[in-house]
Amino acid sequence: TGVISSLQRQLEIQESQLRRIKSEKEMLQKQLTERENQLQAMSTKFCSLREEWKHEEMMMTIEKENCSLQQVVTEQESKLAEQNKLISELQGTVSQLQAEVLTRRYHIHKQHQAQEAIQSQAETLQHRELQTRVALECITSRFERYRSKIIQATFSAAGSKPPQAEVTDEEVLEAMQKIINERMEFHQMLKQKGVK
Repeated sequence: TGVISSLQRQLEIQESQLRRIKSEKEMLQKQLTERENQLQAMSTKFCSLREEWKHEEMMMTIEKENCSLQQVVTEQESKLAEQNKLISELQGTVSQLQAEVLTRRYHIHKQHQAQEAIQSQAETLQHRELQTRVALECITSRFERYRSKIIQATFSAAGSKPPQAEVTDEEVLEAMQKIINERMEFHQMLKQKGVK
């Protein structure tokens, strides 16, 4: 945005300079036209005087004025050509700056779109993370309840001693395996005695 503001200020300066030079060009064109009119008037006057009086000094004065006016016209035309060249250069610079401003705006627009897309993805990920956390807490709570019931069922069996401290998963598995083995041995003993 700072670069665009800088370019726009530079563009305004160039356009202002272009308007000033165009104004100077119009003024020079006007002066040139006036000088040409004066030259034409002097030429007419010269012809008239030469025909009427044939006065040599007057003719020399008019010729000097004519030469002077021609020199002024030549200088004005040279200045006008320089002004036209400068105007062309400034118009090229203005067009280039306008294109650069448009390019910068396009890039900024693309960056805004990318930023909005990333922001949307971040919000979606945050929402999914929250959902996952809630689901994980629910699963953890169910697992703890299920584990508590398994421990309670395992250590409440006949012959089992209730745990004095927190029980590890390995200890629970060993106690369950012991109950299962004892049950299988009891079942085998009943089977051997013929009890269904």
